[in-house]
Amino acid sequence: MIQQRDLKILSALRTNARVKLSDISKATRVPISTIWDRLREYEGKVIRGHITLLDFSRLGFATRAQVLIKTDMRCREMLREYLSKHQNVNTFCKINNGFDYMVEIVFVTIRQMEDFLENLEQKFTIHNLEIHYIVEDIKKEGFLADAELLAAT
Repeated sequence: MIQQRDLKILSALRTNARVKLSDISKATRVPISTIWDRLREYEGKVIRGHITLLDFSRLGFATRAQVLIKTDMRCREMLREYLSKHQNVNTFCKINNGFDYMVEIVFVTIRQMEDFLENLEQKFTIHNLEIHYIVEDIKKEGFLADAELLAAT
């Protein structure tokens, strides 16, 4: 299991990946050299990357949805490859309990999204498709981001 000290370091990065090591050191009371060593150790293992969270609607992409997909076993791998490479797929997960995949898709208009979904059903054998339109992000990327809640994990 990961040490509490490391959780505090990672929590600071989850809140702001651009934070200075000196600021993390002050907040966690861990020496900068230790923080540096721990981050080097975690790069590519625990830390998979540093990303920027975008407000898609402000960029003109006002239509987002979570789509649950149940497909035929024979075309599952082809669908997986297709969705993995599609430019409008933001998040793509393999799931269980009656569905194979959960996909977050992002489009400018509902019409574009509907065209995408119709095309999907024409290209692949889809047994079940549930669409849940995202109206508002209430919380995003919050797990391990609040140092005060770390004791509860």
